Amino acid sequence: MENIDAARLQMAFTLIFHIVFACIGMVMPFFMVVSHKKWLNTRNPIYLTLTKSWQKGVAIFFVTGAVSGTALSFELGLLWPEFMKHAGPIIGMPFSLEGAAFFVEAVALGFYLYGWKKIPETFHWFTGIIVGISGVMSGILVVSANGWMNAPSGFDYINGEFLNIDPIKALFNPAWFTQALHMTLAAFTATGFAVAGIHAYQVYKKRNVELHKKAFKIAITFAAIAAILQPLSGDLSAKDIAERQPVKLAAMEAHYETKKGAPLYIGGIVDNETQEVKYKLEIPNALSFLAFGDFNAEVKGLNDFPKDEQPNVAMVHYAFQTMVGLGSLLMIAGMLFFVAKYKKKSWFNMPKFWLLFALLAPLGFVALEAGWIVTEVGRQPWIIHNIMKTKDAVTPMPGIVFSLYTYIAVYTILTIAVTWLMARQIKFLNSVKTNEA
Repeated sequence: MENIDAARLQMAFTLIFHIVFACIGMVMPFFMVVSHKKWLNTRNPIYLTLTKSWQKGVAIFFVTGAVSGTALSFELGLLWPEFMKHAGPIIGMPFSLEGAAFFVEAVALGFYLYGWKKIPETFHWFTGIIVGISGVMSGILVVSANGWMNAPSGFDYINGEFLNIDPIKALFNPAWFTQALHMTLAAFTATGFAVAGIHAYQVYKKRNVELHKKAFKIAITFAAIAAILQPLSGDLSAKDIAERQPVKLAAMEAHYETKKGAPLYIGGIVDNETQEVKYKLEIPNALSFLAFGDFNAEVKGLNDFPKDEQPNVAMVHYAFQTMVGLGSLLMIAGMLFFVAKYKKKSWFNMPKFWLLFALLAPLGFVALEAGWIVTEVGRQPWIIHNIMKTKDAVTPMPGIVFSLYTYIAVYTILTIAVTWLMARQIKFLNSVKTNEA
């Protein structure tokens, strides 16, 4: 295996795993503090049991997120030394601030985990909020650095040199806001549906129903709101990509020819040789309107760009279709929850309702992973858009394939450990009697 292939596979593999740990670590604290607040307000022992169970989940994912994230940070220097040589001084600020947010989160989590009956109740609860806010800030800062790779700014590129560096401008690059908003909403959607789905399955199986219903309603409320807002965020992202990365937009929709009044493709099979998408559903003029707000706007096709500057069209297109399709499904599910909550309370007594949300549990993370594939593969062959190609940033040292195997082993062990720990937590919750919670 070539170094470039091994390096890209390793980066992709570790990101696919870390993003799950990171998103759960960002979002779970908010479920925890809502349950904690309900305990403080009602003194219902079910909420106390739920809070203490969720705090263990937060601790587990904090640790695994820290381990997988630290490994990921080492990869940047290990795999892409030429990139870090130039990018380090420019995007060092968001990484440094992310480190500060991580330490704030760690301190606040320590207060929260060990503060029961030792510090005032309100302050104790507030430390949980700090855990959640600092976790979200960590995610936003990392996404800001990724946004810079898609929209490099804060420097002058002259004769191969990065000069006149402005870290603040790099931090607040043109892509940071749309990417951070889209990613944050995606994290709440994916984590919310995953947690809600786990509890929905327990309700479906009639295990400690009262506790799991309360847990479901907390998690799904966050998830449903985020899923309903996500299309607005997606629209902002699409318009931003249309302006800054037209080749990525062309790959997302598998459009080969530049066209005014470009149609929107739904589904379909990409045939790169004949440069067409077979078996798709076509909506006339819709892509031009979604990208530029004008039904007759011109959308550039892939053939307007050099072959060596085009991403893997099929992969980007399928990932984009997966993200949009599953995101739309979860948005509808979120609406169904609110209908059930305010209009059709009888649905909560129907086994099919709980089975539906149990089946939806993994789909948010599938959509999340597909979205990152669109972002990362869609930028190829550039590691810094229009500045540095990925092949020019990879390490010249041989044997990266062995590093790939090592990372696969480490992350597999982490996944097995987390799965076992979470399964044990669910088993414990099911064993707690409601009147003893």
